[in-house]
Amino acid sequence: MSDARSTILNGIRRSLHRGELSGAQRQAVEVRLADPPRGPAVARADLPQPDKVALFCQWAEANNATVARVAAADVAAEVATYLARNNLPAEAAMAPGSALDGYDWASQKMLSLRRGRGEGSDHVSITGAFAGIAETGTLVTASGPDHPVTLNLLPDTHIVVLREGDIVGGYEDVWGRLRARYGKNHMPRTVNTITGPSRTGDIEQTIELGAHGPRRMHIVVVRE
Repeated sequence: MSDARSTILNGIRRSLHRGELSGAQRQAVEVRLADPPRGPAVARADLPQPDKVALFCQWAEANNATVARVAAADVAAEVATYLARNNLPAEAAMAPGSALDGYDWASQKMLSLRRGRGEGSDHVSITGAFAGIAETGTLVTASGPDHPVTLNLLPDTHIVVLREGDIVGGYEDVWGRLRARYGKNHMPRTVNTITGPSRTGDIEQTIELGAHGPRRMHIVVVRE
């Protein structure tokens, strides 16, 4: 354990007026960490997969996102059409990971893509998503070299390509998938849950979009 981590944990122990766990208490904690219990599940998301996809789309749209369901061959065309329909520039910063490589971006001759992290000058970003949550229409992204967090936050428009197979019922399903993918002690630095475009109601309880991040979110759900 690093010296900095030891200092932090020892400070917490002092505030709790106890020392390091041992014996039965430590064993109980280790058992819980080795096999984390699942939290409560919402019954409305306990559905067959096609119904989970439909519920996710319903809730995403209720949360001010727009949704298009297309075949894999039509993903790039849908992105280009969305940008043109909304009078947005035909250029975007795209996540550098391989998750988006299988789509025919080269077919869109007018679409200019830059792979890498988001910059303050970017108007549009295109990313994948680790999962979608049918319960609330929420997207889940995991940070890393293949998905810089800045792509979620800096551009005014965030386009997310989500496979139907990555839509799950509830939040507990996501944590199970994260543990299975990354393994114990190797979780991503940041797990973002994104429910629609950024919004705030701080001023007179009037909802304003784009307060702390993108003001537009378009989700391209890829049929499988």
